[in-house]
Amino acid sequence: MTGSSTNGASNEVPKNNHSIAKDEIAQPRRLLIEPELAHLGEEQEKSENLKLNAENLSQVLPEAIAKRPLPDEALTEALLPTVENAIQASVRRDANIIATAIFPVLGSGIRKAVAAAISEMTQTLNQTLEYSFSNQSMKWRMEALATGKPFSEIVLLHTLLYRVEQVFLIHKETGLVLQHVVAPAVAAQDADLVSAMLTAIRDFVQDSFGVQKDDSLDTLQFGELTLWIEQGPQAILAGVIRGNAPQKLRSVFQDAIERIHIEQSNALEAFDGDTTNFAATKPELEACLEAQYEFKKQKPSPLLWIFLGAIGVGLTSWVGFSIRDNLRWTAYLENLKDHPGIVITRIEKQGGKYFIWGLRDPLAADPMIVLQEAQVNPNAVVSQWEPYLSLHPNLLTARVKQLLQPPETVSLSVDKNGILYAKGSAPHQWIVETRKRVQVIPGITKFNEENLIAPDLGQLESSKKNIEKQIIRFSEGTIEFKPGQDDTLAKLIQEIERLLGSALSLNKDVRVKIVGHTDEQGTVEANMTLSQARADTILSTLVSKGFKPSNFEAVGVGTTEPLKNELGVQESEINRSVSFKITITDRSNLSTLER
Repeated sequence: MTGSSTNGASNEVPKNNHSIAKDEIAQPRRLLIEPELAHLGEEQEKSENLKLNAENLSQVLPEAIAKRPLPDEALTEALLPTVENAIQASVRRDANIIATAIFPVLGSGIRKAVAAAISEMTQTLNQTLEYSFSNQSMKWRMEALATGKPFSEIVLLHTLLYRVEQVFLIHKETGLVLQHVVAPAVAAQDADLVSAMLTAIRDFVQDSFGVQKDDSLDTLQFGELTLWIEQGPQAILAGVIRGNAPQKLRSVFQDAIERIHIEQSNALEAFDGDTTNFAATKPELEACLEAQYEFKKQKPSPLLWIFLGAIGVGLTSWVGFSIRDNLRWTAYLENLKDHPGIVITRIEKQGGKYFIWGLRDPLAADPMIVLQEAQVNPNAVVSQWEPYLSLHPNLLTARVKQLLQPPETVSLSVDKNGILYAKGSAPHQWIVETRKRVQVIPGITKFNEENLIAPDLGQLESSKKNIEKQIIRFSEGTIEFKPGQDDTLAKLIQEIERLLGSALSLNKDVRVKIVGHTDEQGTVEANMTLSQARADTILSTLVSKGFKPSNFEAVGVGTTEPLKNELGVQESEINRSVSFKITITDRSNLSTLER
């Protein structure tokens, strides 16, 4: 037994040690791992609960939002960024989606606004015409003069059905005016005074007649004015009405006070006397300022037909005058274009005036004269002309006449090639100067003087020929004149005077050569001496008649230059004489004329 017990004891000891060791290891494990396992379990549970909550929330979210009280600023603030971002993303992705969505609303709204504006304009025009020229309007004008009231007020009194003149928004608890609007052309009353009056009347009625405190004052009548009051939980809307307003106006007031309570609920609850927060209610109050007029159709007054007729006549006259002025202006432009030396570069019409720019030759027609001939109003035309030289033949001819100053006996003309033609008779000096001057006249290419004669030059030539034909004969072997030579000598002196006078007018120099001759009798020396003496005798005679010696030259040639026998006398007799030879030169020495 002992052995067996001993073996049993030895077998149990190892088993207890292993269990103890296992327990010792499990305890630290629990300490180290159990918190993490617990945390993992919690996270798993949260995940499962989150999915479950999201599914449940998706089912109740629409109903929850619908049940939220309005207005809900917290919900609005929470959803506003998400909605704005969603709209911006949609627009960036495809703007047509938003445009297509709002198109029916915008299109309809725009059409209604345009139609309303046109209708209002038409109605206003009809009313203006009707009440300006009708018999009724004349009566009302007389009434306005008699009562001293403005005509517009008289019309208002006779045509007004009703008009909301003032609207007050009053805080119900304190009686203070939160906002106040007034219709156009209406004298505004003291808003605080009106509010105090309403509060006093309400308190008076409640105290005097035993009405309940919750009962409200809805209407007050003051002659032509009626005060309508709409009660709200925290504010009162009071409207001052002239005339008889329909009951449907009540719904307008009610809608206004309801919207104000919805939009301004927080401000009404927290009102501390500061009314600046209620400026946003002004559009709601102004929507209550309605008015309605009754316009009876009346037969148009004869003055209306007279007025319309006058307008028609005026329009017809205006159109007629416009057409006439345009025709005259067109004719004026055509006339200007037909006048040489005028070039139109630009035409404009601004502010009822015509503006014209161009070029004009100084010798061209005066545009103002052409304007008057076309019967165009000079005050309606502003023109600016720059000077230039035209090469038109007519203007070239006029310019040449102005520069050359031809005598009346000369006619000048210029062809399209710039050739100047001169016809008639003119002093030789003018012809000579013209030859020089035409070379510097713009547009003149040539001077044609084939049909131009110089009478004074012809006279000069005639005197020259007559003098050179004269022969003064002497007696044989002497320096005495042969009998009968006095007439010839007188004629010679007369021709010399004419010659020198013509030469002076022609700006020419004349040289008269007196040539002495002899027959063949006698020696050569004697004949040279005798011929010189005869030439000197003639020179002395001419000087004694007042001629200048510088115009003459006396030369004796003896028998070296015998004269031709053209007089039918003996040759020896014809050579006992003195002959003459004339030399004519220009004083400018540019040309010499000798015969």
